[in-house]
Amino acid sequence: MVSFIVRLKFAAEERADMAETLRQLAEASRQEPGCVSYIPHQVEDDPDTVVIYEQYKDQESLAAHRASAHFQKLAVGGLYQRMRERAVENLTAIF
Repeated sequence: MVSFIVRLKFAAEERADMAETLRQLAEASRQEPGCVSYIPHQVEDDPDTVVIYEQYKDQESLAAHRASAHFQKLAVGGLYQRMRERAVENLTAIF
């Protein structure tokens, strides 16, 4: 299992567009056969920060996600172009 958190920071004026792009990306990503979980969250006390919790069956499933047309269009061509900051935390399950 591959699990990680992506933290993205956007300008306040990007909030509505960012939310719609994330909705589309989550919907498409959840249809991938190797996607276990794809859940975007808005940080309660910082609405310009988004945290996405992602899980994939294996590294091949993650690679397929990153190569997908929807990821390339919505993440690489959309979110990544408008974000101000990005951080990734890789996770290891305890049990």
